[in-house]
Order: sequence, then C-alpha cells, then structure tokens
Amino acid sequence: MSGKIMLVEDDKPILEMMEILLERIGYEPLIVPDVEKALGIVKNDPPALLLLDIMMDPMDGWEFLEKVREEIGNKDLPVLLFTASPSVDERFAAMHDPRLGVLEKPVSIADLKAGLERFLGKK
Repeated sequence: MSGKIMLVEDDKPILEMMEILLERIGYEPLIVPDVEKALGIVKNDPPALLLLDIMMDPMDGWEFLEKVREEIGNKDLPVLLFTASPSVDERFAAMHDPRLGVLEKPVSIADLKAGLERFLGKK
C-alpha cells in the first residue's frame, strides 16, 4: 500500500483544485481521471485512501466502490465519497461501511483535512 491519496474524479478543474488542497495539507495526491486505470491501481498498488467522485461516466462512484469491495476484494481501503449530490447520505447510511465517509462539494480545506484524519490520523 502506498502512502498516496488517490482522487478519482472526471472533472479536470476539480482534480486540479483538489491536488493543490491535498498538497497544501501535507498529502501526496495521486490524480486519476480514468476509472478503469484507477481500478488497476487499487488492485496492484492500493493508495492509503481513496477520494471518490460519485457522478462520473462511464462508471459512477457507486459501481467503482462495488468493484473495489467485491471484485478486487479490498474491503479495508478507506474511501471518502466526494460529491455534490444531497442523496448520498441515504445510500451511505444504508451501506454500513465503517471505512466509508462523505465529503460534500465544494469541500473546505478544514473538512478535507478532518475527513482524511478520520481514517489516517493526524499529520
């Protein structure tokens, strides 16, 4: 497992902004706009934590998470869902996954730091 924070997001401006925020608070970001490439990385060299957008094409974040948990079998990888969708809280609660959290877009640096520290401890 690498010490990187992988961000899977298909919106380039958000990728660029999140890369800056992650570096500013002391983390090494791994920016991956392609979901298939991201699945390969999770399988072969899992990051320390996954920041995962929900609304993506061709595979949404829920499908990606299911592949990580079921097909790849990585049930321990911490995942922060990164979304603007207000309906995420309902699905999050239904999953009962202790390794899963939610960050709402637009995310503040304080919320990002708190979400990361929840799973990785303080830097």
